[in-house]
Amino acid sequence: MLPMKHRSIRVKSRLVARAFALSFAAFAVTSVSYTAFPTPAEAQSFTFSNVVVEGAQRISAGNILSYAGISRGQTVSGGELNDAYQKVLATGLFETVEFTPRGNTLVIKVSEFPVVSRISIEGNRKVSDDALMPALTTKVRQVYSPSDAEADAATLTEIYESKGQLVATVTPKIIRRSNNRVDVVFEVTEGKGVEIERLSFVGNRQYSDSRLRRVLETKQAGALRFIIGRDTYTEDRIQFDKRVLTDFYTSRGYIDFQVLNVAAEFSRERNAYFLTFNVREGQKYEFGNITVSSEMAGVDAAEFAKVNKIRAGQTYSPLAVDNMIDRLETLALKKGIDFLRAEPRVTRNERTQTLDVEFVLERGPRVFVERIDIEGNATTLDRVVRQKFKTVEGDPFNPREIRAAADRIRALGFFSNADVNTRQGSAEDQMIVDVNVTEKPTGSFSFGGNYSVSEGINLIASFSESNFLGRGQRLSFSLTTDVEDGSLSFNFVEPAFLGRDVAFGLSAGLGASQPSYAEHGLRRAYISPRLTFPVSENGALTINYRGELAEIVEDSDYIDGGYTYPVQVQNDIDDGRFATHSLGYSYSYDTRRSGLNPNAGMLFKFGQDFAGLIGGDNEYIKTSAEVTGEMKVWNEEVTLRATVEGGMIEADGDSRISDRYFNTTSIMRGFEPGGIGPRSTNNDVALGGNMYAVARLEANFPLGLPEEYGLSGGVFFDYGSVWGLDDATDIIAGSDDPNWRSVIGASLFWTTPLGPLRFNFTKALDKEDYDKEQSFDLTISSSF
Repeated sequence: MLPMKHRSIRVKSRLVARAFALSFAAFAVTSVSYTAFPTPAEAQSFTFSNVVVEGAQRISAGNILSYAGISRGQTVSGGELNDAYQKVLATGLFETVEFTPRGNTLVIKVSEFPVVSRISIEGNRKVSDDALMPALTTKVRQVYSPSDAEADAATLTEIYESKGQLVATVTPKIIRRSNNRVDVVFEVTEGKGVEIERLSFVGNRQYSDSRLRRVLETKQAGALRFIIGRDTYTEDRIQFDKRVLTDFYTSRGYIDFQVLNVAAEFSRERNAYFLTFNVREGQKYEFGNITVSSEMAGVDAAEFAKVNKIRAGQTYSPLAVDNMIDRLETLALKKGIDFLRAEPRVTRNERTQTLDVEFVLERGPRVFVERIDIEGNATTLDRVVRQKFKTVEGDPFNPREIRAAADRIRALGFFSNADVNTRQGSAEDQMIVDVNVTEKPTGSFSFGGNYSVSEGINLIASFSESNFLGRGQRLSFSLTTDVEDGSLSFNFVEPAFLGRDVAFGLSAGLGASQPSYAEHGLRRAYISPRLTFPVSENGALTINYRGELAEIVEDSDYIDGGYTYPVQVQNDIDDGRFATHSLGYSYSYDTRRSGLNPNAGMLFKFGQDFAGLIGGDNEYIKTSAEVTGEMKVWNEEVTLRATVEGGMIEADGDSRISDRYFNTTSIMRGFEPGGIGPRSTNNDVALGGNMYAVARLEANFPLGLPEEYGLSGGVFFDYGSVWGLDDATDIIAGSDDPNWRSVIGASLFWTTPLGPLRFNFTKALDKEDYDKEQSFDLTISSSF
């Protein structure tokens, strides 16, 4: 407890014997922590012709007298004198107070509380000062209050408890300085955090414990418990986990799912919690009949039914229902129909375990949005938040759209908390939308490195800000370097260009590099602006320009070694510096954006770049395409993924080596970068190809180890090739033909707080004699 002096009051009276001989005996009362005044039977009155205040420094004597309520010449009783003392003490401005009657003079002696000159927190290693200081009510240059300091200590203790440090204690102390000043020190004894030793489930039949653990934010303590911060017990995180667990099941058709309770057993011997989620899954339901009906005159339900994308037999998902409502109400706005509401009415079929959903088009109440109030955004501009509302002031009020806007605001990632509520406006048909947000840091700086068997070690320094100047813009810089080469890149994105649903991006870079498969270097500088806009619910189109100035240069070590370049490389070196101006587009369709099927998704990409249309030294058409499908099977324990992709460059004349395709691990595993495709007979130099195509099949699965170790496995099969060359002078016979290779392999994934690690072990089944295999590959990426 905070050391404090005993507050005291002393009331002394020197009464003249002759004046009080007939009525009272002389008395003097002194108390350490309280004052005992005469009882009513011993009533005594005082009249002071003078009141003297001693010890006051910052507070004037007049203010102290006003607190006491005693004026000169006023007759007061002993009880009233005690009340006056209590009033002065209750102000909280004084450490000690003494009332001393001296004849006709009342002496009020006070000792003021000191002023806080400095505040510090000591002993806190697991929680930073930045996280603790804002919670303090004790402030520098304000009067010190013991009660406030005790309350602050309790607040800091609660912060530690919220982070799982249940045994932490905080003790406030003061260090006295000159001129009635004090330093306030909050001494923290953290102790050992209370971890979650075991996280288990009861009542789950469809999904294993390991699958459900991956859903939760809370994690078990494991081998990396000294780094992982989510293995400590916090009540707030448990409540969040109950919500995400419910969302997980309901999105998979288990509409009756419940978390019955969460049992938290604390073991003092192990200083750890054992958490058990007791759940009731219920039955899985699918969509049955999906119909649309209208209760509004002049609204054709058949026309609205055309926007339905829900099919009978599809697993029931609340998100699919919300998306259908959104499509119906959006269509109504396009037709100029205001206040239309799509009300889903669900009929349960217990026998078939299906849910029939009827979307009833009805007229909602004529209520308008009066205004949208945004609070708590000290950095983020109001317009960044407003852009997430499809509704503006004066529009019809739509509760569902307000909820959707709240989700979009939270998805920004700028706020640790975002509450969106509504209240009655200035009239019955007016609603006010209140947005209260709590901002969080959105920038980061990292310095680290990555490693791969083929490329070696690279050092990386990067800076990123996802809410630049509070405008919602993304800005990043990255510097990558190894022993000889380096590059600097810049990227900027404005997600709402000119206030529209259009993203403007700008990328630029400068650097020199030498790929591991090449005997030449490449210097380049480029700039690339682009515009991206949605064209459908899951589709987006990007239009871009790229201007590049590049030069292919000799490697002095290669030349000094007595080697000469193949003609295909030497010609590019002899060309010197060249400029490329290209215009292009790319289209992507990603069903993972909608999330309608949490167990499956598809990604399609197609793009083309046209160089030479607006000048430059390069003329080509470069085309690329990719289709990826992914699904989870065996109760979502195994993830299956299939990818087919390819690219082709058609140049006016010979394509440059810097524009051609070279094999990398992102194209085909089991071979070195540049290890397949056209090769020169001159020193076996990789020349790259004008075309590539590959099919990749992969399965990822758990290894049966505790989930907290972050280890999982995978197997894969790759089938593809790199081929095609304009100038086939002095190349290995057949190396520019589409000779298809196949590879099988196994992967070990290790997710660590320092970065993901992937170990690939491969075996080539079909290959050419001149190919360069790579049976093992390790990729490490980390930042600190």
